[in-house]
Amino acid sequence: MRLPKDYDSVMARSNEIQKKALGMDFDKYESGSVAFDYEGLMKDTGYTIQECIEIEAETAVGNTPLIELRNITKLSRKYAAPGMGARIFVKDEMCNASGSFKARRAALAVHHAKKLGYEGVMAATSGNYGAAVASQAAMQGMKCIVVQECYDSNGIGQPEIIEKARKCEALGAEVVQLTVGPELFYSFLDILEDTGYFNASLYSPFGIGGVETLGYEIALQCREKLGKDPDMVVCTQAGGGMVTGTARGLLKAGANDTEIVAASIDLTGLHMASDKAFNRKSCTTGHTGFGVPHASNPDISDTPRSAARPLRYMDRYVTTTQGEVMFITEMLAQLEGLERGPAGNTSLAAAFSLAQELPEDAIVVVSETEYTGAGKHIQPQLTFARENGIDIRFGSPKEDIPGTNLILPENAGLVRHKDADLDRMRKSLIQRAAKKVSADKMTAEDMAFLAAETKTDMDYVRAMLKL
Repeated sequence: MRLPKDYDSVMARSNEIQKKALGMDFDKYESGSVAFDYEGLMKDTGYTIQECIEIEAETAVGNTPLIELRNITKLSRKYAAPGMGARIFVKDEMCNASGSFKARRAALAVHHAKKLGYEGVMAATSGNYGAAVASQAAMQGMKCIVVQECYDSNGIGQPEIIEKARKCEALGAEVVQLTVGPELFYSFLDILEDTGYFNASLYSPFGIGGVETLGYEIALQCREKLGKDPDMVVCTQAGGGMVTGTARGLLKAGANDTEIVAASIDLTGLHMASDKAFNRKSCTTGHTGFGVPHASNPDISDTPRSAARPLRYMDRYVTTTQGEVMFITEMLAQLEGLERGPAGNTSLAAAFSLAQELPEDAIVVVSETEYTGAGKHIQPQLTFARENGIDIRFGSPKEDIPGTNLILPENAGLVRHKDADLDRMRKSLIQRAAKKVSADKMTAEDMAFLAAETKTDMDYVRAMLKL
């Protein structure tokens, strides 16, 4: 008997569909209350860090260069106090098979799917991860479907998203393109159920386990090249996988004192599910429209429980602007000879400013670069913004109003990060949990879980719950 395929029916079967598509029973990790066994979930991938490194190496993933940005460091020091201005390095993840760090997530997920005997893999993504899954599926001789939120209701898509769709198709994937709105997850589940493919989700423990090798490599390369662990690693924050996986890898390498800083483009005021707002931005991910919701409510994903839980690991969350990222993109190309895409340049824009707070012998590592081309270049993005009525001009990034203007800094000294309110996100996560189970009925296990979720302690959780 054919199951009903209307929206409500498919969404009601979400957990059932996802469990079958991941080959995991998420119920075993639940306590029946707020807490769940996160470390148990991660452990049950069944792969050690060394095994992950070996799996990734088989498909041209990992062991990417750590490059010192000497000229950018020198420029950053011009705006720092005497004796200040850390050395800035970047992990050149563009060297991975598909051109981004997400090849690490895809390598482990697709390997596991083939091991379990799935015919094909699926991913719901606007871009880089789809290309990574398509690349790995091609190497493993598997079928691949990418479901992409691509257009507004007028059929108009951003240059960067269109470029990513092109790359997914070039690598052999079938790309299902949708308009912005709630149909993305519904369509993904519907196709997943019909095909019986593996859910190569960004948020599965396999996806996060694959990123752990990145943090692990950063620690080992810093020790080899510099004789010390990095003082700070800056990660672009969207869905939380980069922060989570990189931090876990650093910890597995014993780099316990490295500060983890998340960075997003500030798009405050633009609702990401809004048809009207969809094309009034010039970047697709790595912004607060993804970064803040996924930090304070990580389980808004295509798995029953997300393995990307960034508040567990970030020490600081900073923001930059679209104009600053474009400025830094040109700076990287013209000062260092590295033409790279916007995802890594978001964290580089933050790192340029953050380095000025640290002494000259400190080490700041930007955790990624990504490939660039076609719609990822700033010129088509600026043209698209202008066509959508965005005022583009040089000036101070302090004048930036997302969806209204795009301010390119007049000089490098105006590139300045802003600290986001991390406590507000922590409070939001804790209070959201309290809506499921009233504060007075929370167990000690629940309290300990929330303390771990927010990288705080039991006293902090009690204060947020006003107990």
